[in-house]
Amino acid sequence: MLILRFGFLCLVVLFTNSVNAKEYRVNSTSALSLSISSSLPGDTITILNGTYNDWRIAFYATGTSSANILLRAETVGGVILAGNSSLAIGGQYLVVSGLKFSNGYISKGSVIEFRKSPSSKSSYCRLTNTSIIDYNPPDSLTGNKWISLYGYHNRVDHCYLKGKRNLGTTLVVWLDSTANYHQIDSNYFGHRPRLGINGGETIRVGTSGWSMFDSFTTVEYNLFEECDGEIEIISNKSCGNVYRYNSFVSCQGTLTLRHGNRCSVYGNYFFGNHKKDSGGIRIIGEDHLVYNNYISGCTGRSLKSALTIMNGIPDSPPYGYLQVKRAVVAFNTLIDNRTSINIGPGGKKVTLPPIDCVIANNIILGKSAPLVQFTNLPINMKWQGNIFFGTEIGFASVPENNYYIDPQLSIPDVNGVIHLSSNSQAIGKSFGDYNFAAKDIDGDVRKLQRDIGCDEYSLSSPKMKPVKAQDVGPK
Repeated sequence: MLILRFGFLCLVVLFTNSVNAKEYRVNSTSALSLSISSSLPGDTITILNGTYNDWRIAFYATGTSSANILLRAETVGGVILAGNSSLAIGGQYLVVSGLKFSNGYISKGSVIEFRKSPSSKSSYCRLTNTSIIDYNPPDSLTGNKWISLYGYHNRVDHCYLKGKRNLGTTLVVWLDSTANYHQIDSNYFGHRPRLGINGGETIRVGTSGWSMFDSFTTVEYNLFEECDGEIEIISNKSCGNVYRYNSFVSCQGTLTLRHGNRCSVYGNYFFGNHKKDSGGIRIIGEDHLVYNNYISGCTGRSLKSALTIMNGIPDSPPYGYLQVKRAVVAFNTLIDNRTSINIGPGGKKVTLPPIDCVIANNIILGKSAPLVQFTNLPINMKWQGNIFFGTEIGFASVPENNYYIDPQLSIPDVNGVIHLSSNSQAIGKSFGDYNFAAKDIDGDVRKLQRDIGCDEYSLSSPKMKPVKAQDVGPK
């Protein structure tokens, strides 16, 4: 064992079972810097438990796919980074685990960012088991980000992010001309109070200027609870992204496909719990797929409806509203929402109606009329296989190949989800193929003649369930 002393603080190098891998145990910035500069693939740098003020950690190193370099807390949450602390992850195949940022703030930039410099971005790096809690400047108009994802193939998982009350996105993905392929999963996004102006998103993937470029980022298995910063809980501003298997609980906003095309939104739960301005999904742009989602108890109207398909702006600039084209909204279940479906909202300049969209095999059940609100009339919108029930539907008569019948659903299960009952009118009554919906929200394979709504009738326990607090965040 080799002990290097820096004043009263120490750096301990321990040899592990691997012939070459080392563990560095540190509790000073000088020891940390030396261990990082000395680290090789397979090494571990352990920060001893304690509270550390104003640490600007520059984790710049290069691991390999088979031998990452790990920077970790001695125990998860046992290392508290306070004051003006921040972290930069710069390199390849690096892992950061178990840190906690609290009792401080940074006045600009990002608390955590995945790059060494603007020209040197990270790839195949991971941030896990890390918390940022109430890490805010005194003035809410001072802008910063909590996590900035640059580079390619990086992952943020099992993190706890709660209490951001100042200007700036909680977690943002930055684009360039190469697709990102990032993964954001299994995180808890806690209470974010309403900011009152734009810039209060919880997640943003891209920017207006890069919105026509592919990101191919996946956002999955996250819990969003009381994320009220602004109307866009998630703001999609790039192409080809996937938003799946997330749960949104009592959030005053929507998952918004703000800019960009060809995104998929499926398998998500939206529990509005009748909270003011709670919403579901808002669609803007081209060729989006929205299916197998469960949306209930949302009280939002206009742009915060349970499902909103926007108008567009003629000759829209990138930062405006592009016309919705060829969106497919299928096999969703909407229950007890104030405005279930809103077609064509916008404003004085936002006048282009949705065109060539499909609304198919959804259950739309509620008592707030109408179930479908036509703020503007769409062009060539196809309605088939939908079940409407509970109040007037918003059409002069039920469209051909659609139903106005009681779907005969079950009572809520332990997760608050209402499934099909054994005698449900939704069983086997769908239209069309829609092969992208081969499984339902529970993870069950759909029958050849599929059931209407997000849930295929089954006697077995669901393979997939709403995300709960115990499923996400640091382990």
